[in-house]
Amino acid sequence: MEDVSDLVARWDALGSRDPSSREAAMEVISQEVLRRAEGIGPLSPGAATCTSQAADLNDMLARILMLAKRCPFGDVREKCAWILQNVQDMGVRIPRPLGNGPSRFIPEKEILQVSKVDERMESIFEDAFATLGRLDNISLVMGFHPQYLESFLRTQHYLLQMDGPLSLPYRHYIGIMAAARHQCSYLVNLHVNDFLQVGGEPKWLKGLDMAPHKLQMLGEINKILAHRPWLLTKEHIENLLKAEEHSWSLAELIHAVVLLTHYHSLASFTFGCGISPEIHTDGGHTFRPPSLSGYCVCDIANGNGVAEDMDRNHQATEGGEVEVLMERMKQLQECRDEEEASQEEMVMRFEREKTESMLVATAEDEENVPSRDVSRHFEDPSYGYKDFSRRGEHVPTFRVQDYSWEDHGYSLVNRLYPDVGQLLDEKFQMAYNLTYNTMATHQGVDTSMLRRAIWNYIHCMFGIRYDDYDYGEINELLDRSFKVYIKTMVCCPEKTTKRMYESFWRQFQHSEKVHVNLLLMEARMQAELLYALRAITRYMT
Repeated sequence: MEDVSDLVARWDALGSRDPSSREAAMEVISQEVLRRAEGIGPLSPGAATCTSQAADLNDMLARILMLAKRCPFGDVREKCAWILQNVQDMGVRIPRPLGNGPSRFIPEKEILQVSKVDERMESIFEDAFATLGRLDNISLVMGFHPQYLESFLRTQHYLLQMDGPLSLPYRHYIGIMAAARHQCSYLVNLHVNDFLQVGGEPKWLKGLDMAPHKLQMLGEINKILAHRPWLLTKEHIENLLKAEEHSWSLAELIHAVVLLTHYHSLASFTFGCGISPEIHTDGGHTFRPPSLSGYCVCDIANGNGVAEDMDRNHQATEGGEVEVLMERMKQLQECRDEEEASQEEMVMRFEREKTESMLVATAEDEENVPSRDVSRHFEDPSYGYKDFSRRGEHVPTFRVQDYSWEDHGYSLVNRLYPDVGQLLDEKFQMAYNLTYNTMATHQGVDTSMLRRAIWNYIHCMFGIRYDDYDYGEINELLDRSFKVYIKTMVCCPEKTTKRMYESFWRQFQHSEKVHVNLLLMEARMQAELLYALRAITRYMT
């Protein structure tokens, strides 16, 4: 019988670019799976499969199903489909995917299929698979934008796996804490598995109170950064850096802050794109007796295993949405060229937009009660984003001219956590400047004004003001339904619905909406980082 650690090494070897290494690993895995399936034998339709041997086999089969659908190497996909067919022929139940692909919002056929990509995407997907042992649904949806995906994966790999101040288990646990603040079970489940794979202590997963005191202390800035980052002060930083035997070093704290903001914003992207559970995790597959399922295992490798999502109606109920937006951009550009508002008027327009952004309701404003599975990873579940203006509270203005990412944050991160400032800067720039000069079916369009309005609106919601920007442009370019979507996805992402995703920019392509979500994610991350880094700078001075 194959030793467990040997088997883990075989799974890892499937990420090799050397076909012979993959073939050898697949042969060992194949023999082990078939041996276990023979040991269990045929099951009658009503038979229970709760023995530990069956549970172990089911976990392996779920992983093989994931590889048959998602592995970027064709030889591995084919071999995994062959294994599943053989197991099914033995009368043993095999899993099938649940749902309609990587996203609940975007038809699977519109998301790049791993077996039908160009050479550049193939290389990116192979690198991602070699690094993580999976090609996750987030990467597949980001695959609409290969340049951005490369930058994102490079940054995430550095934060999670390269040399840095924090241990590997701490990194994944902080990811769990951050994702749990937004009840993002997708990211929590991924990082629970990763945490255990890198040798994390299982008892920490029973709840934050079972984790080391040093991690528990991070709970306060986790919740403030996630929901009300403008409330973060140098005193919060001091509490972490001067906690005697539980103290954080400055370098560790920078690493932790970057991870927290990365996973808060990635939770926004996950909900905003309707990311489905991974095939091999809970909610991603189901076991049905082969006799009761019209499911053909030969469909697994070619992507026909699930019903296609119904085509979404891209057309707006009233025509010309895109043309109206383009005309407004043109008129605003002409006004810019003709007259410039006074500084006082610019300040007034910012304050008006900031106040109005507080009054934009998020999606259905009922209270979301987090499940115990997720809420155990953080404290104070009732603490969330509130509309401050309703209670007379005021979000103070943060002037970018006084503290900016480019002039202050970037160098602080690079000094305390080398190379990460550069990686983050490239990722921010990539999202902000990404353009194909298209809007829906129109070519040769300069979209810079629209991209800047989206970015600055998100920063405005966080109280961040650019002196040289006319905030009057936001109301001209972003309609009410779009603002509701932005605010929900950035502030309360767990409330994002498919209806909201479909209700804004109806005539635009899914790839353009994914681009919007990248902008929202990166603008949110930078806003949180600015508040955290300013507090650290104030502590240091």
